[in-house]
Amino acid sequence: MKTKLIFIFLLGGLVLSPNINVIGQDESKFGDKPDDCRMNISLYQEFFRQWKESDYKSEVIKDAIRPWRWVFLNCPAALESTYVNGIRIMTYLINKEKNEAMREKYIDTLFMVYDKRIEFFGKEGSVLAYKGNDYYKYRTQNFVEANAIFKRSMELQGNETQGAVLSYYFRTTAKMVSEEVVEKSTIIDAYDNVSAIIDFNLKKYEKDARRLEEWKNIKGNIEAEFEPFATCDDLIAIYQTKFDANKNDLELLKKITDILDKKRCNESQLFFDASVQLYKLEPSPASAYLIGKMYLKSENINEALRYLTEATALQDTDDLALIYFYMARCNQSLNKYAEARKNALKAIDYKPNYGEAYILIGDLYGMTAKDCGDNELTSRVGYWAAVDKYEKAKQVDPELAEIANDRIRKYAIHFPTTETIFFYNYQEGDMYKIECWINETTKIRGAKTN
Repeated sequence: MKTKLIFIFLLGGLVLSPNINVIGQDESKFGDKPDDCRMNISLYQEFFRQWKESDYKSEVIKDAIRPWRWVFLNCPAALESTYVNGIRIMTYLINKEKNEAMREKYIDTLFMVYDKRIEFFGKEGSVLAYKGNDYYKYRTQNFVEANAIFKRSMELQGNETQGAVLSYYFRTTAKMVSEEVVEKSTIIDAYDNVSAIIDFNLKKYEKDARRLEEWKNIKGNIEAEFEPFATCDDLIAIYQTKFDANKNDLELLKKITDILDKKRCNESQLFFDASVQLYKLEPSPASAYLIGKMYLKSENINEALRYLTEATALQDTDDLALIYFYMARCNQSLNKYAEARKNALKAIDYKPNYGEAYILIGDLYGMTAKDCGDNELTSRVGYWAAVDKYEKAKQVDPELAEIANDRIRKYAIHFPTTETIFFYNYQEGDMYKIECWINETTKIRGAKTN
């Protein structure tokens, strides 16, 4: 149905010269009646300016509507501000109108203003973002149409998509799935696409606390919206069929492994099969990383180490921190303690607040303390070093305080007694060089019994 324009025709007594010049404009953009176009632009802009200065409360807006309408109809390519201001004018009319039928026509006109702005001035992606927001506001029941607007905006803007667009796009997608307008896999694809943009911006703004918090909130809201649709059973049921039918589809394999990994469904057979197939078709550090993690979970330590070592070619520092931490765990399982510490320290190099890596090193020291000495003193000094690492862990990552304190209590009771320290001619508080593979200097402490 063709949309009709509805406007209020109120014009004040202000009349300006038809020879007013609008600086910097291409003459052809003023249509067939350039002098009339300039005059009406000046008229509506003057009234609009007064309205804006009144914080959009003055009745002078009524005098702006008729000349604005003339500009909109007769010289639509003259100024982009015709549309920017037109949105404000139409919103005023919508909010003021009590007659429902008339209000609906104003809403139709509002959407036409957005469409005309795109037609004459482009910027489709960003303009659709605003149109989608108003569409969702005024046409809430038409969530399918709103979803299409948000989706198109997102496709055009990519990583520059506004967070609100992502939220509304995902919300309308969830509504479509709930109403059985589309199949459940649609929201999984939507989540995958939205997450990629969110992750990009989380990385982009990692040093901008305010923007980072904004994107974290967006991520949290979408995660909450996705939760009812994101059980591992649902994801596996949806993707297993696709995997069986398209095992050589690289994009599908990447999508399967990414979504299952994000939702912690990475212990499933599908995740393993898709990861291995991805590695066969496109060997890469990223796919090696996935396979290495799976072998670690299944305690196939040697295979895990092989793939994780290949994965160290990745460039992302967060990934590298995890990779070296996993390699350290493999080394620990193989009783290669020095190698485990080396890799744990590499993990810390990439992520200085990696408390779990300090916990792991402390565990290595605690496991080997007895083997690093041959008397009541030297067979216990390793526990000092272990506790040092647990203290460091909770210092860099306070969330690990409970775990670290449990280990500190566990090992502090195995410190040498004050009598033993005195017997070997040392004093509490002195510095002591631990020999063996630990090879660290620490402070002498007596055993704690509580």
